[in-house]
Amino acid sequence: MQVGIDMGTLSGGEPAKLDIEELLATRLLVQGNSGSGKSHLLRRLLEQSAPWVQQVIIDPEGDFVTLSDRFGHLVVDGERTEAELAGIANRIRQHRVSCVLTLEGLDIEQQMRAAAAFLNGMFDAEREYWYPVLVVVDEAQMFAPSVGGDVSEDARKMSLGAMTNLMCRGRKRGLAGVIATQRLAKLAKNVAAEASNFLMGRTFLDIDMARAADLLGMDRRQAEMFRDLKRGNFVALGPALSRRPLPIVIGTVETSARSSSPKLMPLPDAPQDVEDLIFTPDPEEFARPIVRRAPPAPRPTTDILAELSKAAPAASGPAGPVEGRPSAPEMSLEEREEKLAHVLAEILADPQAAYRTDSVLYQEFLVRARMRRVAGPPMAMGEFRRRVAITRSGVDEETAGSESWAMALDLSQRVSDDLQGVFLLMARAAIRGEACPSDQRIAKAYGTHSARRARRLLGYFEEHNLIVVHTDFAGKRIVAFPDLQVETAPGDPNAMDDCEVPSAAE
Repeated sequence: MQVGIDMGTLSGGEPAKLDIEELLATRLLVQGNSGSGKSHLLRRLLEQSAPWVQQVIIDPEGDFVTLSDRFGHLVVDGERTEAELAGIANRIRQHRVSCVLTLEGLDIEQQMRAAAAFLNGMFDAEREYWYPVLVVVDEAQMFAPSVGGDVSEDARKMSLGAMTNLMCRGRKRGLAGVIATQRLAKLAKNVAAEASNFLMGRTFLDIDMARAADLLGMDRRQAEMFRDLKRGNFVALGPALSRRPLPIVIGTVETSARSSSPKLMPLPDAPQDVEDLIFTPDPEEFARPIVRRAPPAPRPTTDILAELSKAAPAASGPAGPVEGRPSAPEMSLEEREEKLAHVLAEILADPQAAYRTDSVLYQEFLVRARMRRVAGPPMAMGEFRRRVAITRSGVDEETAGSESWAMALDLSQRVSDDLQGVFLLMARAAIRGEACPSDQRIAKAYGTHSARRARRLLGYFEEHNLIVVHTDFAGKRIVAFPDLQVETAPGDPNAMDDCEVPSAAE
């Protein structure tokens, strides 16, 4: 079904139509400086398309919550745990409810994490719920920055990955991204490049004008026109809009933002006792505590994830059954353990899982466990890291039941969590009498491509009297474990065909 919504008027007075069905397949990018009318454009698009398609708005300033009064959008507060947001996003897709995720009041890193968790929850929905959804992201340069900023690298990667999934892989899952940004230069290129429709508004910087002209297929000399565009005027191009650049004046809207541009107001007449009013303190001022406002320090990811695991009862909702929401089935400890092991193996089966941080893997583990309705409290971060380390070591059932492996597990507690996978990999090879793993294989177990770092890890273990490294007459490396009374067979440290860590099933 072809549905054309009215976005405003063209230069000749004809209505400017936007094909919603085509937009769902080709996505949209909106650019304009602050005050150019981007939010007004997005509001017009949302209001006109509300009867035809489900909508999800990522709203960093809380401007779009007023849509709930007129069009019934559900308002979701971003001040929730990442597991809660992922669960809500999954149910949003199941029940086809339009919503606004408001991130007002959160600092930039918290906004990025909340938006990423919500987008990932929508992206990971079961295939049967892949209905078309218009996903509007205002101020997209915050969630898909072209360069790192003041936020942690982990938060930046998490948010950028979610935005990349939305724009690059979301179409097959019914997710149509509509992203708005103040500056194209601040937006990650791989995110902007996936849009086929463009609405370019007023901008002043040469680099932004040049990129806008390039995207619209215009001559560089015509880029100056973007500097002269009025508020609410945009140049449109794309299969859902027009096959050639056309100027559009965005039409009126039915709702309004809670915040608006400041208006000039005349100053009141100054009272005659103005000095007494200003310099005489109120007696209650001395009774009020002094609040020193400082920018919040970024919270460590491990603390957030640990809090997330403790908050499981609140995230799971009320204990009793809720209408419209299936309850988690009861299961035995054996069945629960089997499901958790299956989810963990599924995540680690991805070849790129070895190079992802534990916090990213843990978030994916929690989401998948909830999607499969694994009953009981979520696995704690410490236990998850331990299981990942053991799984990456490739230990088989026979070795896992031996006394030597139990001692190896005890010895691994002497090193930090991120090194346990490497230590157990070496210990397994020594217990089984296998060839010493190559530098490349050790590096992968640590989550890096650097062979030099792998050699430094062995030096670290040797400095702490956990292993002894020596070579045979052929120059092959042997790693001995004095506490276990075992050592590996000679192995070539420079081998390039031995980089895969065997699975436990092998």
